[in-house]
Amino acid sequence: MDQVEKQVTFQATNSYETLNTLTAKTRNVWVVFHGIGYLSRYFLKYFNELPPDENYIIAPQAPSKYYLNNQYRHVGASWLTKENTTMETTNVLAYLDAVWARENIPETCKLIVFGFSQGVSIATRWVTHRKLKCHHLVLYAGGLPKELVPEDFEFLTKNKTEVTWLVGDQDEYITPERLQLESKRMVTLFSRRAKQIIFVGRHKIQKELLNQFL
Repeated sequence: MDQVEKQVTFQATNSYETLNTLTAKTRNVWVVFHGIGYLSRYFLKYFNELPPDENYIIAPQAPSKYYLNNQYRHVGASWLTKENTTMETTNVLAYLDAVWARENIPETCKLIVFGFSQGVSIATRWVTHRKLKCHHLVLYAGGLPKELVPEDFEFLTKNKTEVTWLVGDQDEYITPERLQLESKRMVTLFSRRAKQIIFVGRHKIQKELLNQFL
């Protein structure tokens, strides 16, 4: 008996959330990628203290939803797994392109791409695959995809994109050994251009740290 994996292409619909209103006063547009177990509407709470007139936040939604525990009450989501990663990455990037096209952001706004935890891998893949002209790439408590190489980030130098990597000194998901490896890789991939910040804290976004990116 032969077992064969096949593929089919179909049209799909996914949601995303925004915070504040895009107007002529908007100075900064954030595209923020949540970590595993989040929903985008709850992830936006970390950005609700930014000046609303100047900041417009777009929070894409990871497509794979699941119940967080055996009570079947709270729902979380994941961007990717090790299963069919290449195909799923293509699907996620197509979704993000659709979100970006729908929002039609003016070029006068500064673009900040922000990834937290698992969202770091999506943020960096989207920016590098689409050669996105962002003003600041913020990587918070997450690792970089293994397939990315220094050449993938060279265009950021031409665009004068700021790059910041943050991680807590008590992060329960990043051991000292992994922290050292990720730090070295950050230096290699970004040719020493990335600013590395080790803050006091665990695997959680600290709102006060976000203000420095304005």
